[in-house]
Amino acid sequence: MKKIFEFLKNHRIIANLCYIIVASMLIIWGALIWLDFWTGHGETCEVPDVKGMTFDQARNTLAEASLAAVLSDSIFTKEAKPGQVVDQVPHAGATVKPDKAVYLTINAFARKAVTMPNFDGMHRRQVISVLESLGFTSIRVVEVEHEYKDEVVSVKYNGLPISKGMRVPVSASLTIEVGKGYDVDSLAVSDDFGGY
Repeated sequence: MKKIFEFLKNHRIIANLCYIIVASMLIIWGALIWLDFWTGHGETCEVPDVKGMTFDQARNTLAEASLAAVLSDSIFTKEAKPGQVVDQVPHAGATVKPDKAVYLTINAFARKAVTMPNFDGMHRRQVISVLESLGFTSIRVVEVEHEYKDEVVSVKYNGLPISKGMRVPVSASLTIEVGKGYDVDSLAVSDDFGGY
């Protein structure tokens, strides 16, 4: 051991390299221990099932499991009560680290309503496509007297025409009135020019 110290004393560059290597190894070892502690390495908990609970009940249940509840979205469905949790991520039974956020989707208290665009002069297929993209599923088409076939005359909700900017719930039943168009065969062209 004495010879090693004498060698290092006589060879300063090698001694400094050895000190740097030892110091680096100690720093890395300390950093790994700190990371294990900071990230909770080896500590896990199971995500409880909170579907069907209210948001407050779900938050309390998750807090007891050392998890945090985050309200991420709301949807409207008739199958669940208003305010009830309908989805969660991560799902029930997943193994996660403590204090992880669980993202909850609840059933909305009111039906989703959308702002209606202007449908004047649009074609039937185009209006149906727009309504379906907005989320409407109950759409009925009725033909009415109008000169252009399949041109939308009006879109109605509860028997009243929908105007641009009107808010309508997506669960509503809508009626699209489209033109029948003129039947060319029924149009008679008179050859009588008043006796000329």
